[in-house]
Amino acid sequence: MLRRTFFSLMGGAAITLAASTSSFAGGTKAKMDIVDTAVNAGSFTTLVAAVQAAGLVDVLKGDGPFTVFAPTDAAFAALPAGTVENLLKPENKDQLVAILTYHVIPSQVMSGDIAGKKADVATVQGSDLAVDATSGVMINDASVTTADVIAKNGVIHVIDSVLIPSS
Repeated sequence: MLRRTFFSLMGGAAITLAASTSSFAGGTKAKMDIVDTAVNAGSFTTLVAAVQAAGLVDVLKGDGPFTVFAPTDAAFAALPAGTVENLLKPENKDQLVAILTYHVIPSQVMSGDIAGKKADVATVQGSDLAVDATSGVMINDASVTTADVIAKNGVIHVIDSVLIPSS
């Protein structure tokens, strides 16, 4: 399933990102899963539609824990014209699944766990993401704009671009 060995980003960092999370999760004890949290936020309609088209809703509503790097609607809109529409076609489901699972780590990683560090982390898709939290947080070339959005089955970190795995 979505569980794989994860190269842990260990360390008890005292620094956390200055980002608002209460507007998404309503505090530290989240009642909604990752999918419902994304739906409720209102800025992830393209991501939610893609998760539905890929058949990953039940997985991301599962026990987890998961870390999801969630591109906003604006991030999807920045892709070349026709990209999203093409990916949502049934014949491109495998490619869509690969892209979406490249945004997921099969464990919960909070910003404080990685502050001040650089690491490569394994995704559910099978490729690694380059995480650089030495000055803000970069995931490959995407910036984390909001960190630590708590869900009952993991955490969402909002990013400003869509991550595309190497072929």
